[in-house]
Amino acid sequence: MQCRGVERPIRNVMGIALLGIGAFARLPPVGTGIASVVGTIASALGMIGFSPAWTLLGINTCPTKKG
Repeated sequence: MQCRGVERPIRNVMGIALLGIGAFARLPPVGTGIASVVGTIASALGMIGFSPAWTLLGINTCPTKKG
């Protein structure tokens, strides 16, 4: 499901924040790797506007079309 709304910017900000945490927070290597991978995935999904989790759960956050 592709939709524009609040979720896309939230995912993008979350992804950028996680990438920053992974790069600058002096985490152990495993923590850095996890933060980097999750941040990359969140940013990519935010950019394309797709949520596989919502699709699997059958949730549609797109506003309904009137008419």
